[in-house]
Amino acid sequence: MRFLDHRDELPESLRGAVIALGNFDGFHLGHQAVARQAIDWARAEGRPSIIATFDPHPVRHFQPDAPPFRLTTLEQRQELYLAAGATAMLVFHFDAELAGTTAEDFVRKLLGEHLGVAGVVTGEDFTFGKARGGNFDKLVSLGKEVGIEARAATPVMDHDKPVSSSRVRDALREGDPQEAARLLTRPFAIRGIVQHGDKRGREIGYPTANLPIEHYLRPKYGIYAVTGRILSTGQELKGAANIGVRPQFDPPKELLEPYFFDFSGDLYGQEIEVSFHHFLRGEAKFDSLDTLIEQMERDCERAKDLLA
Repeated sequence: MRFLDHRDELPESLRGAVIALGNFDGFHLGHQAVARQAIDWARAEGRPSIIATFDPHPVRHFQPDAPPFRLTTLEQRQELYLAAGATAMLVFHFDAELAGTTAEDFVRKLLGEHLGVAGVVTGEDFTFGKARGGNFDKLVSLGKEVGIEARAATPVMDHDKPVSSSRVRDALREGDPQEAARLLTRPFAIRGIVQHGDKRGREIGYPTANLPIEHYLRPKYGIYAVTGRILSTGQELKGAANIGVRPQFDPPKELLEPYFFDFSGDLYGQEIEVSFHHFLRGEAKFDSLDTLIEQMERDCERAKDLLA
């Protein structure tokens, strides 16, 4: 799949594309509907289809101190967009220049002259341009001036409310990964490089793979039944994981620490993806290591039952 930067010239073979335009971070049911409409339209006319995203997220540009909220990395999005059937992923590099681009210039100069887009599909509430000066109606009118047709996908409703990234984030913060997975159509997953830690898990018989959480949204701290995937081999694993600051040990350090059942290999330096399936309990500090180990045994048994 082609990985495109909006600042670069588009290959001639990708000009005249239909583009799904939005942020599409979580790529939930609503995002998938926008992408599907763009891909179907492109195929009907024999055109390439492109799914766009913004990186960094506009919120991060305007509110650099905002708590982490990302649901996917660019690499994860690229895989999701490819699986959806798109020809390419286009990354709008969101910086001061793009933030200062007017709605008129965004459509005429960027989408029209620079990218040579033939059609655009957005959500009905999509806004764009400096100070959010553009909406769907403006996209339609500006697009007509430069030969770009614009269409809007209707919201995907669920329990009388539109599916949104906010609903996914709320579910994860509340410790409900199953609700998040229902809206995403897959479990929420954190991807990272396994790092060396202080070996506390190994000392008590539960060696864990230590992963930094980086820019991902923080799900509710606690213990989860998880699955893991080693990206280099595709090997699938089952386990239990703690995400949080490890109140049992000093100093506090925020980590994702999965313990995989029946696995004894070396994961240091490997990139793995950990998917959250069931919330088991919140983080807690125990009176002794023995009490902690007894609880971990119960957690692992419950996780095995839930993942069976």
